[in-house]
Amino acid sequence: MTSLTALCLLIVIIPLFLILYYTISKGINFINWDFFTKMPKPVGETGGGMANAIVGSAIMVAIGSLFGIPIGILSGIYLSSKEKSWFASAVRFLSEVLNGIPSIVIGVVVYILLVIPMKRFSALAGGIALGIIMIPLITRTTEEMVRLVPNSFKEAGLGLGIPRWKTTLFIILPAAFKGIFTGILLSIARAVGETAPLLFTALGNRFWSTTLDQPIASMTVFIYDYSKAPFDDWNQQAWAAAFVLIVLVLLLNIIFRIVTRKTYII
Repeated sequence: MTSLTALCLLIVIIPLFLILYYTISKGINFINWDFFTKMPKPVGETGGGMANAIVGSAIMVAIGSLFGIPIGILSGIYLSSKEKSWFASAVRFLSEVLNGIPSIVIGVVVYILLVIPMKRFSALAGGIALGIIMIPLITRTTEEMVRLVPNSFKEAGLGLGIPRWKTTLFIILPAAFKGIFTGILLSIARAVGETAPLLFTALGNRFWSTTLDQPIASMTVFIYDYSKAPFDDWNQQAWAAAFVLIVLVLLLNIIFRIVTRKTYII
């Protein structure tokens, strides 16, 4: 049985190491300073970089975080305090359904609700699509982490005459902060790697743009466009971008492992 479980472990990690090895071997040789600081070159010219895509991804993840994190945290607090409420049960169920909806469907919905009325693709629409993807993960993590805080914390605050909202804000949330922060990191890591919803919302841009109501570049769309191009130089840059993206997600997961050493402060 021990050998069988070890074999299953190898089956799980071998694809990961193959992806890492293949991406690193293909992309690391094309990582240089220009790749991070220069703009894409016109068709037919070699070199260039993805400075606009890096900035674009950061802008949309920031918008998604501003939109998704407060909603996710507040929803999680509500669900943890209203466990037996029918409305809380409905919200919990819908949150789980939202977490399982393919990201491309979310992109289509945001396209209908924002892109069509605005009559243009935009960084704002892309950020909101990423924020919707982040909400259910943050909600469920916040709910579970708040539940793990001992009831004595809340009882002590209420026993001292502190209002319930202040007890939640200044006692419960700080105690569950590490766990909540973990959910936020995981949701950001997922949002950074999304491509499909951005194709319907932010579209992409080969030029430098930081305007929220205009199309904007992103790392994932950069990889998608360059990987299917018939130019070797573009294919090589796509591998380099994939390498950078994997390193970024890996760093977020390392931070996640460090943060989760303790669930709450006692």
